[in-house]
Amino acid sequence: MTGPFRVFIGWDKREPIAYDVAKFSLERHASIPVEVTPIKLDELRERKLYWRTEDPLATTDFTYSRFLTPALAGYHGWALFCDCDFLFLGDIAGLVEYTKTPKAVYCVQHDYTPKDTVKMDGKPQTVYPRKNWSSLMLFNCDHPSVKSLTPEVVNSQTGAYLHRMQWAKDEDIGSLPVTWNWLEGWNEKPEQGTPNVVHFTRGGPWFAEWQNVDYGDLWRKEADALRRAAA
Repeated sequence: MTGPFRVFIGWDKREPIAYDVAKFSLERHASIPVEVTPIKLDELRERKLYWRTEDPLATTDFTYSRFLTPALAGYHGWALFCDCDFLFLGDIAGLVEYTKTPKAVYCVQHDYTPKDTVKMDGKPQTVYPRKNWSSLMLFNCDHPSVKSLTPEVVNSQTGAYLHRMQWAKDEDIGSLPVTWNWLEGWNEKPEQGTPNVVHFTRGGPWFAEWQNVDYGDLWRKEADALRRAAA
């Protein structure tokens, strides 16, 4: 892989601090050059890349727009997408080894059925096959299956088609270790150390009612470090 590691993080107007901390923690732990870009819905609409009507079942601004990552990366090289409710505690360089294979996309292949009926700020918690697979995707943007994710497809296909990765053959979907998308409230904490990436999928410490979550103290420390760096 040449050039910086390209990362696209979903941005939601209801929780901009989540994006800021995700970006800051990723960059702070990275031992390789990274290029982080927010996926902002308003900007995509202005660029005529996104024109879907609002979906009442969509829990974030980037529910569908995440699949524009390959288009934003020019359908070339590798690019990572992740949700904004992530805390990076490990070095993103650990994902580079996966870019040496011809898979279409890599993700943590969770077998996940959420216990809660609501998430974050009261949004409904939907249940579907391969849930959370698409919350972190390492795209091989040169792969034909990934190139099929044109703006026209992203704006017209169903959520099931996109999130269940029906645009790729099963054998072209690579598996990442759970440490790269560790689900707070679902996955067991490691006996030693921390996950590389904590995903506050139910709700994170930036919400008053979600203070007592696993690794919430580490998120608050990262937020404090971000504030000091910005001062």
